[in-house]
Amino acid sequence: MDPVALRDAAVEMARAAGAILLEGYGKIHAPERKRRTDLVTEFDRRAEAFLLSEISRRFPGHAVLAEESGARTGRADVRWLVDPLDGTTNFAHNYPFFAVSIAAEREDVLQAGAVYDPVRDEMFAAASGAGATLNGKPIGVSTITQLEDALLVTGFPYEVRENPAPHLRLFGDFLVRAQAIRRDGSAALNLCYLAMGRFDGFWEADLSPWDMAAGVTIVREAGGRVTRYDGSAFDVDDPEILATNGPLHDEMMAVLRAR
Repeated sequence: MDPVALRDAAVEMARAAGAILLEGYGKIHAPERKRRTDLVTEFDRRAEAFLLSEISRRFPGHAVLAEESGARTGRADVRWLVDPLDGTTNFAHNYPFFAVSIAAEREDVLQAGAVYDPVRDEMFAAASGAGATLNGKPIGVSTITQLEDALLVTGFPYEVRENPAPHLRLFGDFLVRAQAIRRDGSAALNLCYLAMGRFDGFWEADLSPWDMAAGVTIVREAGGRVTRYDGSAFDVDDPEILATNGPLHDEMMAVLRAR
């Protein structure tokens, strides 16, 4: 399948999974703890079960890596990376910032992605070589060139309580250099907001492939740059990411190198 067909399938599946999440939004939840600060709800599981079923039905033999159920191998060279609910803590507290994230890669190269925010009905999508869109309209990264003018975004890992110092130090280093920083609990949406110019730069460590894959595809197709902290090639299976509009990349890397 070509990237556009994969994107279109991701969009359809993400929208349907988002409808499942909306059924639970606003309700009182009793989430389970996977780790001290890592939650899972029945709606994570329901949305993922739907997505796994749809992928199996539409693409027999494709491999899948999903947050709640792990990896399912397949015969084809396509792998789907699925986060049925990115921002579970927000969802569990009825804070309206969460999304469904679905990406497809072929032979370890990201091909397509969709991130759907069901509360705002915002569908971010991209296919390799075909650009990035929000609700079908083209989007692009910002033109901010100086860190002092930039609105940045980040997140903290689940283990931050055990080792807060390096993460707080980096946050402080950027806080005194940037115009402002946000930390709102969904890496997938953070990357999409970067892709459309709401944010100018994003860094985070200890992320999983399903957190990043769709958003990275969208940022790249929107004209942004994505690497590891040191500027080396991004790898979806590596937990470290620096994503920017491009002009800010070197300045942000300099801050990260000095940590």
